[in-house]
Amino acid sequence: MTDEKSEEQERIDNFIDANLKKVFADLEKDDIPDEITDLLTLLRAQDAELKSKE
Repeated sequence: MTDEKSEEQERIDNFIDANLKKVFADLEKDDIPDEITDLLTLLRAQDAELKSKE
């Protein structure tokens, strides 16, 4: 059952990622402040750590 949930969560994550990319596509050309980039890196690392514990 965890595999089904994991696969479903992966599909949801991919859907959200794809839609966020669409919404913010016009911002790709703009420079992102270092603070935001650092925050995103930190959040991704925390997310990966939580997923590895499951």
